[in-house]
Amino acid sequence: MKSGGKMSMTINGEMGEEMKQKFRAFPYKPYTIQIDFMNALYDSLDKGGIAMLESPTGTGKTLSIICSALQWLVDRKQSLNDDSLVDTHPNGTNGKNGDCVGSDEEPDWLRNSFGSKEVESPKKKVKVKKRLGFSSKKREETEIEESFRDLYSQLREIEVDLEHNVIVRGDGERLDDKEFLVDEYESGDEKNGLSKRKGGGVCCGSSSSDDDNEDKGFSDDEEEETDFKIYFCSRTHSQLSQFVKELRKTTFGNELKVACLGSRKNFCINEEVIKLGNSTLINERCLDLQKNKNSQVSKKKNSGVDGRKRQTKASSGCPMLSKRKLQKQFKTEMTEKGPLDIEDLVRLGGNLGTCPYYGSRSMVSAADLVVLPYQSLLSKSSRESLGLSLKNSVVIIDEAHNLADSLISMYDSKVTLSQLELVNSSLEGYFQRFQNLLGPGNRRHIQTLMVLTRAFIQTLCNTDDANFVNSSGSECSLCINEFVFSLNIDNINLVKLLLYIKDSNMIHKVSGYGDKIISLQNDTTSVLSAFRALAGILLSLTNHDSDGRIIISRKKPTESGQQGGYLKYVMLTGEKIFHEIVNEAHAVVLAGGTLQPIEETRVRLFPWLAQDQLHFFSCGHIISPDNILPISVSTGPTGQPFDFSYSCRSTSAMVGELGLLLCNLVTAVPQGIIVFFSSFDYEEYVYDAWKASGILGRITKKKRLFREPRKNTEVELILKEYKESIDANSGAVILAVVGGKISEGINFSDGLGRCIVMVGLPYPSPSDIELMERVKHIDRIGDPKKNSNVTCFNGDAQAGFEVLRSCKHRGKEYYENLCMKAVNQSIGRAIRHINDYAAILLVDTRYTSDSSKKNISHPTNKLPHWIKNRLVSKTSSYGEVHRLLHQFFKFHKSKLI
Repeated sequence: MKSGGKMSMTINGEMGEEMKQKFRAFPYKPYTIQIDFMNALYDSLDKGGIAMLESPTGTGKTLSIICSALQWLVDRKQSLNDDSLVDTHPNGTNGKNGDCVGSDEEPDWLRNSFGSKEVESPKKKVKVKKRLGFSSKKREETEIEESFRDLYSQLREIEVDLEHNVIVRGDGERLDDKEFLVDEYESGDEKNGLSKRKGGGVCCGSSSSDDDNEDKGFSDDEEEETDFKIYFCSRTHSQLSQFVKELRKTTFGNELKVACLGSRKNFCINEEVIKLGNSTLINERCLDLQKNKNSQVSKKKNSGVDGRKRQTKASSGCPMLSKRKLQKQFKTEMTEKGPLDIEDLVRLGGNLGTCPYYGSRSMVSAADLVVLPYQSLLSKSSRESLGLSLKNSVVIIDEAHNLADSLISMYDSKVTLSQLELVNSSLEGYFQRFQNLLGPGNRRHIQTLMVLTRAFIQTLCNTDDANFVNSSGSECSLCINEFVFSLNIDNINLVKLLLYIKDSNMIHKVSGYGDKIISLQNDTTSVLSAFRALAGILLSLTNHDSDGRIIISRKKPTESGQQGGYLKYVMLTGEKIFHEIVNEAHAVVLAGGTLQPIEETRVRLFPWLAQDQLHFFSCGHIISPDNILPISVSTGPTGQPFDFSYSCRSTSAMVGELGLLLCNLVTAVPQGIIVFFSSFDYEEYVYDAWKASGILGRITKKKRLFREPRKNTEVELILKEYKESIDANSGAVILAVVGGKISEGINFSDGLGRCIVMVGLPYPSPSDIELMERVKHIDRIGDPKKNSNVTCFNGDAQAGFEVLRSCKHRGKEYYENLCMKAVNQSIGRAIRHINDYAAILLVDTRYTSDSSKKNISHPTNKLPHWIKNRLVSKTSSYGEVHRLLHQFFKFHKSKLI
């Protein structure tokens, strides 16, 4: 990958005729900062490497990204086409990446699964089936596949209707236990063990292997692979839908091929699967239906009418993938209609009665632009599952303000005590039933799994173990080496065991038998999910000792829904993970409204890149300075100082003064007010206190009050009612939570957000053991021995404060940055276009500037420049705040007359 250009700051540009032509797809007359942004992005893509581009929310950042990146793509294609007229490939071919079947672009699991033998193809095309793992009648058969076919032919001759991966059938049909017997596994064949058994299994905690081997939905039609693509990813599906809507405004929507990807949970239209609710269960059920479908198809061809009559609902496959004609029609309509977001694709699939999840995936190979969520791109197993090749492509990551934390969290793993107990009982039952039939290889590996599972259970149940937690503690953290040595499992070869799990299909066999024994048809618990969780932890234990920490929690389950004990691996370093993406792609662009401070991101994700090699661009806002009124509010209407620090925020005086402030605001601010709290628990505490004191009644006499629900699925309804109240000119107040759905990606333009109230500084809880481990890692405290010491938090914030006090500059700054990034995300919800206006109230004495004490770590120094430059940092009393608000809204009201 090429190195980026030198760091550059805000650029001021003039729009000329050349610029109009350069970004011809921009549907409006662009503002100067939009031209600057598009130029900076275009230059970054030309140079390659890593770039960070910052543009405030409400400045048309998404449209600027689309018009610049896709223009670069079109220009690049034209340049390559021009070059191809002059130079030809030495062998007379066009030299496309897709020409080489079995090349280095193939993921490791694919090459390992089918050995080193390459499949030759006379056609100079990459097939969809290769990208997605789909089957093909024309595919050459390897020796492995032939052995599978022989085995399957023998099974088809048996008159009893058997399934390879059985879940207990609804009709109570008795199954032969022998179908659960694992094929023999010999240690000498472990590297090529797949040649003796059917592939699949679990890919160490993820469903990617299953996905690749079992997703056989859409057609075998050949699609020409594009030379390079642009991958655009963001955090939420709603943000991706917004991107597609902006794309439709440009001419590129009709010129380029676009694929929009998402999760099964968001795409699925099979009512029987959707009702499962849980994403993991939906994924497993979907894959299981594909297996059953493929198995059943073979039976139909050989069993005749009577065989078909014996089919049960559980073995019929997914009806949304039963008709090839509808699948082809879906692809055709998807191409004709232009860019479609997830809702459009779901609607199209529902109307046709065919699966939109696999339909959208079938478009990836030929797409110029792929729109997808973070997880699908940043997770290596997801990329392999989807067949995404980043080679020579451009990766644009939007909303990248918390990219480092989002990236490493994808590589966390967790297994609960209840899951371990379920796995243990399943293994014991399986081993007792089949131990005389199992070969030595299988017997040894299954016994090893039982030893590990029991050791983990004992760790979570042994409250007297002084090596981990003191008598009053419930949580502790250890490095990997300490953990495995403490459990006396350091002599177990986890790499070899994981290879066995992946290759042997043992997990499906044991899970199927376990499901049959304990009859889990209608239970939300899944033996397969539990096995995958265990495999995820085992895979994590193979990481480098300093890459992460093991969290041991012995918390007891509570009636309020708090989970019980668990083991969790917390990944701490994202450098190696991000390097895999950077090393493969032509360019990686991090975009967002608030990316600063950029040094923290550089150190955590790409420390190998010198500062002068990072291309950084930042611009101001498009609005007039008169359209924003940010004020630091230090005192309330009665003169009570606002102090929402951890020790003071719950006092009756503080809660009451905040209520009086809001009572005044509902009379001074027109239309909508959004009040952000640090957590759902604190918002609930304040709401109950206001209700008891009568303050709530005073507020609702002026404006209707809404509260952000804890469940994301209920947010849309609340926002709809909130908007209706604003439109009815009655005004409204909504109590929201920093880090909740309302603070992330929801636009409160115009009357929906005339005033944003930020209550206190929303520092994350210092009692969060995972957070404190990240703080210590970033700070690089002391020597390795000091870092590996057991740290007991006991759910007490004071232990966390001790960690923070012992931190040097970098760890403490990370903790402060987490807070202010959350503040900036929340207050940026209001200003959405050039004519929008809003007041922003930062309610806490800590926001107040003191020239004698102000330094670089002061909260207001971490505000975006376009807000900080207009901030009223100090007021004499609340009366001055009220007067400023009155003048501000009176001024804007007069502009409308």
